Amino acid sequence: MSTPGVPVSKTSWLRTIQAVLWSFVGLRKNAEYQQDLEKLNPFHIIGVAIGAALLFVLGLIALVNWVVVQPTGL
Repeated sequence: MSTPGVPVSKTSWLRTIQAVLWSFVGLRKNAEYQQDLEKLNPFHIIGVAIGAALLFVLGLIALVNWVVVQPTGL
């Protein structure tokens, strides 16, 4: 039930995160894409996409540092 005067969110953050992650992979059904266009808030998508891209880049940097670590004490 909704309270009068309080807007009801059209979608959840989980749905936004799911849509952004699917877009990173590049696999998406056209019907689901159309639903996302109608329901998702563009500002939420931008925020989640920036956060996911930042986590991806930091993960790559951590992986490279882990792989390229020079053994010490030789």
